[in-house]
Amino acid sequence: MVARRATPLLAATLGAAALVAVPGASGAEGDTKQKPISASPLLWATVNVCDTVDNPDTIGIRASMPGSGIRSEKMFMRFRVQFFAKADGKWHNVGKAGDSGFRSVGSARFAQRQSGRNFTIEPPTDGAYRLRGAVTFQWREGDKVIRSASKRTTGGRGRTRGADPKGFSAASCVVR
Repeated sequence: MVARRATPLLAATLGAAALVAVPGASGAEGDTKQKPISASPLLWATVNVCDTVDNPDTIGIRASMPGSGIRSEKMFMRFRVQFFAKADGKWHNVGKAGDSGFRSVGSARFAQRQSGRNFTIEPPTDGAYRLRGAVTFQWREGDKVIRSASKRTTGGRGRTRGADPKGFSAASCVVR
């Protein structure tokens, strides 16, 4: 499997999603009144593009993470493409071309941030690749990681920005 290139979603689709300020909300892991951020329903990942006419040989991964309400914290996401190997029945990372590295998605003072990444995959000459996304989330203060979480892609996220076709959300993708 060869990943040809990783391309950012169009700037319009990466627009600031759900930038709602949360004055006074802490949401910190130690806050006994609230669930930990890692258990938030705002923490998710989905496949929102899968080998379409407009995006051939492409998997798009979109994710959401909740803010902590703490202005000094910054949020980061790392998008990775994984493929299913029939030989051992396990998921494996595609490699460097299928890894966005950590990308800043902004201040943790907001209730939620979303971001996404498209990856173009060289299809096999015979058969198909089954792919999914793995997203790592980090909340940082300066260079220090305050908390982190990971999610694999799931379906049912409804309308996500940049989805192709519109409203598409799946756990995995097949590239032929």
